[in-house]
Amino acid sequence: MKQRQLTWLSDAEWARIEPLLPRGRKGAHRVDDRRVISGIVHMLKSGARWRDCPPEYGPYTTIYNRFNRWSRQGIWLGMFEALTGHNGIWGTVALDATHIKAHRSAGGAKGGPSQAIGISRGGRTSKLHGLTDAQGRPRLLMVSAGNINDMTMAGAVIEKAAGRFDRLIADRGYDTNAIRAAITAQGAQVVIPSTASRRAPIPYDRDAYKARNLVERLWCRLKDWRRIATRYDKLARNFLAAALIPAAITYWCN
Repeated sequence: MKQRQLTWLSDAEWARIEPLLPRGRKGAHRVDDRRVISGIVHMLKSGARWRDCPPEYGPYTTIYNRFNRWSRQGIWLGMFEALTGHNGIWGTVALDATHIKAHRSAGGAKGGPSQAIGISRGGRTSKLHGLTDAQGRPRLLMVSAGNINDMTMAGAVIEKAAGRFDRLIADRGYDTNAIRAAITAQGAQVVIPSTASRRAPIPYDRDAYKARNLVERLWCRLKDWRRIATRYDKLARNFLAAALIPAAITYWCN
C-alpha cells in the first residue's frame, strides 16, 4: 500500500483536523489519532466491512470503536460544525435531498424505524438532506428514512439553519405555502419555482436559481465515498457521521 493511500489525509488536512480532536479525557491513552482517523477515512471511501480494514491502520475493532464512540458523543458533528463556522452567516443557501440505498446489513438495529430506514417502491432506503452555501460547500446535513417526503423534512432543516441564511434556493418539489412561510419567517428571500398546480405562479429570481446545481454536485461528490453511496451502517447517527466526515474533508479541510 502506498504511503499516500495509507495516510489519506494530507499534512494540510490534518493540520485543520488535529486541533479539533478531544483532549484531556480520562482513560487509556489513545493510539495514533492520525493513523486511526485515516483508517476510518479509508473504510468510508472503500465501502468495505470494518473487519476487512487493512492491518496497517491497526486492529479493525479500534478503527470501528473510535468511529462509533465519537459518533455517539457527537464529536464528528462538532468537528464538522467547527470547520464550517456553524454559528456564522451563510448568505445564500441551496436545499435538496438524495436517496441512499440501504444494504441488508444496515437492518436489524434496535429501534427499527427510528434508525431512518424506510421501505418504498425503491426498496429499503434512507435520505440525506442538505444545505450548501453559495460556494457549494455543505453547511448542514440531516438524515431521514427514504420514504419521508422532502417537504416534510424541509421544515426541520430550515429551523436548524434559523438565522444563518438570507436567501434559500430549492427546486419546485419544495413549493408549498408552509415552506415558503418558514423561509420568509427567517427574513430570507424564497427562490423556488412554482409547481404547475399553482393557479397564479409566484415569481422567483431565475438568475439566482441557476446556483441550485451546487447542491446536486454535493451529492455527486459525497457518493464517491462508497459507504455514503450505499448505507451499510445500522445506526442512523453512524450513517450521518459517515456523511459528515467526507463532507468536512472534501470541502473544509483544503
